[in-house]
Amino acid sequence: MHKPQPASLRHQLLLHLSGPLLLVLVFGGAGGMLIARHVGHLVHDQWLLDSAMSLGAQVKSRDGQLSLSLPPTAIQMFEWDRIDRIYWQASSRRQGLLLQNAAVPPPVAPLALNKPKFYDAIVAGEPVRVVAIERSAPDGVGDTVRIVVAETMHKREGVAGKILRQWAPLQIAVLALAGLFIWRAVTRNLRKVDAIAERLGTYETSNMPVVDTQRMPTEIAPLIDAINRLIVKLSEERDTQKRFISNAAHQLRTPLASLQVQAERALRERDAAERDRALEDVHRAVTRQRHVTHQLLTLMRSEQREDNHLQLGQSDLAVIARQAVERWTDSALRKRIDLGYEGPENGVLITGDAQLLEEMMGNLIDNAINYTQPGGMVTLHLSARPPCVTVVDDGPGIPEQERELVLERFYRGSTSDTTQGCGLGLPIASEIAARHDARLAIATGPDGVGTMIGVTFPTAGVKPLPQRGRG
Repeated sequence: MHKPQPASLRHQLLLHLSGPLLLVLVFGGAGGMLIARHVGHLVHDQWLLDSAMSLGAQVKSRDGQLSLSLPPTAIQMFEWDRIDRIYWQASSRRQGLLLQNAAVPPPVAPLALNKPKFYDAIVAGEPVRVVAIERSAPDGVGDTVRIVVAETMHKREGVAGKILRQWAPLQIAVLALAGLFIWRAVTRNLRKVDAIAERLGTYETSNMPVVDTQRMPTEIAPLIDAINRLIVKLSEERDTQKRFISNAAHQLRTPLASLQVQAERALRERDAAERDRALEDVHRAVTRQRHVTHQLLTLMRSEQREDNHLQLGQSDLAVIARQAVERWTDSALRKRIDLGYEGPENGVLITGDAQLLEEMMGNLIDNAINYTQPGGMVTLHLSARPPCVTVVDDGPGIPEQERELVLERFYRGSTSDTTQGCGLGLPIASEIAARHDARLAIATGPDGVGTMIGVTFPTAGVKPLPQRGRG
């Protein structure tokens, strides 16, 4: 089965425009016929009125009596016509019929004095055009004379047909010319769409926007804007994937090689104690690798720039903060670090992605635990107005000149020699904060000891609940 070919926009436009053009041609033809008949009637009606006036001028008055006496040659000249037949009748109000060559039907409505009346009638079985006019009798005899002249319509129809025959080709030519102009206009303007398609076919990410809308018609500009936005989204998605692949290759290549060496070492060991130590190294490498992989996946999700990638909802920062502290309690205990929480139990509501917010707080806590010596202290503070999460430790601190650098991926500061971080914790936290329109700031801890990292959220949309206590 053959698939139906999609309709061409050019053909659809021409088809939709050709219908109105044909209607214009039809209505123009009908209008032209009416105009031609009207013009024919005007010309011949004037001649008919002139004939009636000439005939009325021949009525004479003698001794109070009206008469119309015409010699045969005059009657012959008055009635002569090569195409039509002429009928006429003269009468007075008092004397009645004066002279006629045929009985012509009178007008239906009464005549006003000196006001001609034109109408159609039938004489001798043929349609005729009639003019009737009533005038005062000559010499003031106190009577009126009615002159009625009728003519068959052959010349009128001939004139109307001739006008229509000369006018119709002109109209057809004009419409054909209009159709040509329409075809050229449609084709010329649709070339811009073809140019867009050609530009998209040779699209390069370095050429943005794909098409400049300033020189495009206003009807196409929204489509071009939508295409440009789509290309930007696709470009950003591709860049995100490229960064993720680059980051993954950077972080996974060396640990996997190390894991392979340690596993081969464990396989070669014959001594049980050495084998156990080798397997412990393998376990630590696997744990680190899982952590790095988790961080990379979190980074990729946090980089998504469209809101529809976030699971936005009403999130309680107090609940999320307490959960994050509980999740990292075991890690703090293993290192003999006092991990605590200070803030409300609930009621600090913002609009955000709860899972990403917990990852952000977990990264801040993990970073503080990694850089704090055993026996130290890490505390997560939460305030409600404005909503602010602050993680404070009493570790070695971050030099001021490195505070911008530690937010770059894979950067490890001068105090990280003894830690096993991958350089993604703070960049992920910063990225998640930015996705929630929050501001991350790094400062020195209280009394000039350790590090204090705070994330301040905008106050818009915060809906505090009644606080039930403090931890």
